[in-house]
Amino acid sequence: MTSTDFTFLAEDSVTIYCKKWENPEATPKGIVQIAHGMAEHIERYDLFAKSLTNEGYIVYGNDHRGHGKTGTNAKLVGFFAEENGFDRVVEDMLQLTEIIKKNHPHTPIFLFGHSMGSFLVRRYIQIHGDKLAGVILSGTGGDPGFIGKVGMGLAKFEMKRKGKKTKSPLMNKLTFGSYNKSFRPNRTEFDWLSRDDQEVDKYIADPLCGGIFTAGFFYDLVSGVAKVNNHNANQHIPKELPMYFMAGDKDPVGNFSKGVLEAAAMYKNVGMNNITVQLYENSRHEILKEINKEEVYKDVINWLNTHIKKGDSKTFAYESLK
Repeated sequence: MTSTDFTFLAEDSVTIYCKKWENPEATPKGIVQIAHGMAEHIERYDLFAKSLTNEGYIVYGNDHRGHGKTGTNAKLVGFFAEENGFDRVVEDMLQLTEIIKKNHPHTPIFLFGHSMGSFLVRRYIQIHGDKLAGVILSGTGGDPGFIGKVGMGLAKFEMKRKGKKTKSPLMNKLTFGSYNKSFRPNRTEFDWLSRDDQEVDKYIADPLCGGIFTAGFFYDLVSGVAKVNNHNANQHIPKELPMYFMAGDKDPVGNFSKGVLEAAAMYKNVGMNNITVQLYENSRHEILKEINKEEVYKDVINWLNTHIKKGDSKTFAYESLK
């Protein structure tokens, strides 16, 4: 197994940092492209990527603009872009897909997104769903509805008051302030991420994780989530595109599983016919970093293997909480 770093230049001349994992001696049966979450970076997916390469997959991923080495090198950590930042990140992901297709023209590509990355993936499939063999959504959420509109208004107010590139403690508190409450007494501010204390401590110690993001970023994020939940836009997603939702049932981002089930039902209601939902009992937000992560890895690999074998399967599997 080898891992290599590379970069590409986005259409607006931002340098995007990328990583590739592969077993050069094996013929790949599929490719997994990863979209990481907010306030983290692609290197955190190393163990997961290695488990996939051991099963015959090639893995690609990038640090989104404003994150990791992409954000650090551009000196714009916590900020997407001057205009249409959310869609700009989605187009970066498309550019990486096109690089993958050029290198592996006949290998199916699955897009994996965690948390913020899951919302980016959900926007991606509204525009470019025909390029994929399937999507995996980890730690996603439902439609915030009215609260989302309020958040968008507040973010817009913060941008006017402080500027797009100024950090917004207010939006940070409104977005994440309640997440830790369900896990009191709290050991850290990030107990909601995982039951594995070591993984939480690694996140806190990682200089490329955490931090308070900008008002412009929060506006892009909230407005992007609104696009993701737009009924008309979701009509453009290929109806047979396989979707695998996975989440901890104690994940506050998914409203303790309710938001995950709402999102899956939304896609079912627009006619999508190949949806699977997997909820993990007592697991929190970062299920790839949870105490049962080996089980999660195995389930992902089984789902991938099944959908490579089935090809254009029309099977619809929808599981809900009993």
